[in-house]
Amino acid sequence: MPFLESLKARRTIYAMGRNVQTPNEELVSTIKEAIRQSPSAFNSQTSRAVILLDEEVSTFWNELVATDLVATMKEQGAPEEAMAATKEKLASFGVSKGTVLFFEDQDVVKGLQEQFPLYAENFPVWSEQSTGIAAVNTWTALAAEYGLGGNLQHYNPVIDASVAAKYNVPANWKLRGQLNFGSIEAPAGDKDFMNDDERFKVIG
Repeated sequence: MPFLESLKARRTIYAMGRNVQTPNEELVSTIKEAIRQSPSAFNSQTSRAVILLDEEVSTFWNELVATDLVATMKEQGAPEEAMAATKEKLASFGVSKGTVLFFEDQDVVKGLQEQFPLYAENFPVWSEQSTGIAAVNTWTALAAEYGLGGNLQHYNPVIDASVAAKYNVPANWKLRGQLNFGSIEAPAGDKDFMNDDERFKVIG
């Protein structure tokens, strides 16, 4: 598939399932390679990932995330209807084939800040760019290679402590996003784009 067609194939899909014929080992290999080949500032390779598949996805969204999020909503005085709607939304993520938890290694970031003090304030920003690149590359690869859908969530920092405890995540790994992927059970709608004149300048 041509590169631009691959980008077009990567859409946000919420209705996903586990009707995936590709073996788990191949999916994992593709995810690892997509992250491995993603660029990072100074080739720092700050991205880290925990890959959940099948029933582990259900456990993550229906138990871990739901517990933490509902508890936080209760503390904030959210109505019962809002909490019920949140649980329903999380359950829809729980039927996905997989979820990739993306982290950034803060020890590497701090080490670069110490090594290159002139750019110290930029390394956290570049780290955030690295995790975004790794996430979208993984998302695009799964869409282009296997025709899978995906959606990217950000329930950090609400779930950070529970994630670290359950998956024995090192303290220096900072959770940045959660990419769900799976078979497309309902297509994405039309996508609108803003006017090019408002977005681009061409000089030369």
